[in-house]
Amino acid sequence: MRRNTTVCMRRQTLGALGALAVAVSAQLSGQYDLLIRHGRIVDGTGAPWYYADLAISNGKIAAIGRLPGATAKRSIDATGQVIAPGFIDMMGQSAASFLQDPNSAFNLLSQGITTINAGEGESDAPLSEEEAAKKGWHTMRQFFAKLDSAGMPMNMAQTVGHTQIRQIVIGDKDRQATPDELNRMRALVREAMEAGAIGVSTSLIYPPAVYASEQEITELTKVAGEYGGGYFTHMRNEGDRLLEAIDEALRIGQAAKTPVHIYHLKTAGQANWPKMDLALARIRAARAAGQQVAADVYPYINNGLGIRALLHPRHAAQGQADLLERLKSPSIRAEMRKEMESLGGWENWYAHTGHDWDRVIVAGLTLPQYTKYNGQSIGAIGRGVGKDPWDVFFEIAQTEAFAMPQSMSEANKMKAMREEFTSFDTDAGPAATGFWVHPRAYGAFARLLARYVRDLGVLSLEGAVHRASSVAANEILAYDRGKLAPGLAADILVFDPLTVRDRATFAEPTLPSEGFNFVLVNGQVVLENGKYTGARPGRVLRGFGYRP
Repeated sequence: MRRNTTVCMRRQTLGALGALAVAVSAQLSGQYDLLIRHGRIVDGTGAPWYYADLAISNGKIAAIGRLPGATAKRSIDATGQVIAPGFIDMMGQSAASFLQDPNSAFNLLSQGITTINAGEGESDAPLSEEEAAKKGWHTMRQFFAKLDSAGMPMNMAQTVGHTQIRQIVIGDKDRQATPDELNRMRALVREAMEAGAIGVSTSLIYPPAVYASEQEITELTKVAGEYGGGYFTHMRNEGDRLLEAIDEALRIGQAAKTPVHIYHLKTAGQANWPKMDLALARIRAARAAGQQVAADVYPYINNGLGIRALLHPRHAAQGQADLLERLKSPSIRAEMRKEMESLGGWENWYAHTGHDWDRVIVAGLTLPQYTKYNGQSIGAIGRGVGKDPWDVFFEIAQTEAFAMPQSMSEANKMKAMREEFTSFDTDAGPAATGFWVHPRAYGAFARLLARYVRDLGVLSLEGAVHRASSVAANEILAYDRGKLAPGLAADILVFDPLTVRDRATFAEPTLPSEGFNFVLVNGQVVLENGKYTGARPGRVLRGFGYRP
């Protein structure tokens, strides 16, 4: 492992030296591919902004400073605007849609995202034989080759999903892996890591991942650790047992010798809101002791999850098909309701709303009698159709609807985003993933700048950009980007700090953000004046375990 890490570092060093040589050559000639002039440089390090020009050559930043005599194939006047590194979406779900329709990235580009971290328990590879026949790839290496060949509108890093692997090897039922099955799961992780995955990800509130033991997850994460990868987790609990879930994540990281990243850190349910201070203290203490652990958040107090996640996971112990049959039984529905009306010992999202159907917004409604109520609460739907909201819920639960419970507090959101180890996410990714029904899919990063920087002053502009770019870049091992400096990749934003804003709402979740005038990926303009240019300069950002 040490030799492989050394080789990887040597490659990075040689690459950086080559980029610097290009920068020097371009500066001597005074000719660049692109010049961005007269902007306020917010460089991603957290340092104060300053006025300068920025030059790009061969996909990399060639020079930053006063460049009055320089020429370029194209120039952009950034007067009155900010020049910043591209944002990184720490939970961007999937890049597979880029293969069919690169325009599916528009919702992300319009809010300044230039890189996604894909995979949350589920991942686009590996695939079962049946799925592989439909999609045209089987392994992670084959999937990455498809992306490389097609090109992408933005960069992507990929975790290999524990849920994905468990479903391939075990299925979706509640049982533990046999020794042979665990070995097969390890082999799938190993293939993914050698293809360039950056770690293992879990989503532990959803069946079938919820049935996995800590030991199973640890054993798979150890494989990622052998290749310098990390452990990325939607933890087992984000409410009543939040602190215990953090402790489990830290134990897995320690045992597997991997960094730990906590997806969309939250304290769900008003009774649990005081736990945010303790959660952050646990993370700070682990970091002070030398453990690499960090987290991300999204700037909303409504979370989002599949509608059936409101049910106790024991009802899915025999798989989703069996659960759908159980939902037809009046007696089982009564049992489910009784469980949801109590708090006891599981991630009870209905309880986290204060047992209030008016605080559970739903979308993705396909039943004809409910489609006009997309973006409204179950309580409002019940009043609109003259039904008990419980009856509405159980009907919707038999579909693939999406629930958005209001479970968090603004004060906790602000506390979390101020931490030096915090980055940001949409928890949605490209609109084609189907998670576009939450406004965060179109608005998360613009909302960060508009509400939490400009309107409330929770973060400085420099602090917000730092967390959204270089802090996140370090988490996905992308050390060649996330900051503005000569020799680094030219993922760059030009935006107006006075007009940038999110427009997406629960009623209209697909309204694009405004204010990001230019978005560049690897030196090419992919968004210009609010429109996708059709360029595909994005790359697969492979991890340290990559074996060509």
